[in-house]
This record gives sequence, structure tokens and C-alpha cells, in this order.
Amino acid sequence: MVRRRILVTGGAGFIGSHVAESFLAAGHEVAIVDNLSTGRQDNVPVGAQFYPFDIKSWETFDFIRHWQPQVLVHHAAQMSVRISVDDPVRDAQENILGSLNLFEAAVQGKVEKIIFASTGGAMYGDQAPVPAGEEDRATPECPYGIAKLAVEHYMHFYHREHGVIPIRLRYANVYGPRQNGLGEAGVVAIFIEKFLAQEQPVINGDGLQTRDFVYVGDIVAANLLALEYSQAGTFNIGTGGETDILTIYLKLQEILGSKKGPVHGPTKPGEQRRSALDSTLAHKELGWRPRINLVEGLTRTVKAFQQRYLLK
Repeated sequence: MVRRRILVTGGAGFIGSHVAESFLAAGHEVAIVDNLSTGRQDNVPVGAQFYPFDIKSWETFDFIRHWQPQVLVHHAAQMSVRISVDDPVRDAQENILGSLNLFEAAVQGKVEKIIFASTGGAMYGDQAPVPAGEEDRATPECPYGIAKLAVEHYMHFYHREHGVIPIRLRYANVYGPRQNGLGEAGVVAIFIEKFLAQEQPVINGDGLQTRDFVYVGDIVAANLLALEYSQAGTFNIGTGGETDILTIYLKLQEILGSKKGPVHGPTKPGEQRRSALDSTLAHKELGWRPRINLVEGLTRTVKAFQQRYLLK
């Protein structure tokens, strides 16, 4: 293994902190930039350099220019689909202009590769096949997905003009320890936190809408493999399987031993009905495949949430 200097944006967040931790464990030098708008400083792994900068800021630009990481792993984002719909300008400022600030700095800082946390769930839209493959047309229907696709295209530009290798990882619906259950977070985290607080979780609509749930440990594995991949690429990172929200609810209710049965609320306007990702290309090119099945992943996640809940 070649030891690398790696900058992880959003490294105090749910996914980014796990990824940064894995890079440190593999012997790399790691710095984290995170403005803590949704991340938590106690998520920052021991051994990482931490800078509480905004990705749009001059401080971040200047840091990249002088620290000169070999790899930029970009997870910082405005993550809420609902916020992107209500305020597309804010979403574009964070997710497009923030990314461009990083990419411009990356050119000056001689970054060799950018690994980008893109989206699969919001990328393909309801018209795509299920599971969707990378060759299927990306027709995102919300500003969040549109911004992620725009950043992917900008990465192609920076590759062509400046030689920075782009790797775009299109994540399915990621769940696991450290996920935030507040606001419009992942449904797994929202349900678990409601159960632990002895509150009633509410399912939007009939609960038969499906998602492709992938455990965060498998996302970490994809990032480690992408670090060693020497070419440009776009890869779906998901299980290929659909699981409906009602099934998630019932399985969490069983694991937690709760007597609170399903309660249904209004359907969310514009919510995608079905979603799953075909990750055949990631297996072929990166050697990646999901290892943690849903029951095991949910059990691990519940255990981690219970431990954190007890420490509150």
C-alpha cells in the first residue's frame, strides 16, 4: 500500500467520519474539513487533523492549496431533498459552488484524484429501470439530484482540462451508526430514534415505496477500493435489491422489541416510488460488492444507537 495524504470533506458527518476512520486505519495521513452544520466533532476520528471550515470559504481553498493532498474525498453537502426543493439557490451554493471551490483549489494544490460522494437514489428518477445501471439516463427530479449530476459533469471537465482523476460513487440509501435522526435524515435513523425515545414513528403514505438500503461499512469498502483505482469512473454503490419502508419499520420494531405498530401519515409530495441500483460495474472494476445483509446491518445500527442513547 502507498501511504497517501487525503483530505475528507464532511469528515465529521455520518458517512465521511467512517470513511476517514478507515483511511487512518489503513495508514494514510488524513485531514478533515467540516463546518459542523450537520456533523459532530465527536465523530472526528482520533489521528485526523480537523479544520472547522466551510467548503465555500477562502480558508478551505487556501488550506488545500498549501497542504496539497494527493486525494480529495468529497462528502460535504447540503443533504436534504426537501431543502433543495424549497430553496434551490441555497442547494446550488452548497453543492455546486462549494464543490467548485474545492476543485479549483485542488488544481492549485496538485490533487491527483477526487472521489465524490454522489447519489444514486436521487439520480435516476422514476422513469429509470429498477435496478438502475450507470448506462441508464440520469433524470434527477429534485435540485439535490440535479446538483449532484452537475458536479459529476464538472469533474469530467477538471479531468479533461487539468488531469485530475474523477471517481464518482453513486450511493444508494446509506444507513448505519452515527446517522443523524433529525430533520430529513435516513428513515432507519429516524425510526430508531423515535423508538428509543418511546415516541411513535410515522410512515409516510402506505409504506410500500422501496429503497436500496446499503450499510455504511460497505460504503467504506467502496471508498477504500476507489482509492486504489487508477482510472476515471462512475459507479453505483448499492445492493441491487428493493426493500419497502414498511418492512424496515417492522424489522426495527422486532429488533427493539417495541409494541408500537405501524402508523401511517400523508404521502410526501413528489416522493419517488421505487429505487434500487445495479452495482455490477463496481464489482467488475473495483472488486466491490455489498457484504452486510439488511438484518445484520439493522441490528448493528440499533446497537450503536442504543449505546449512544445511553450516553446522552
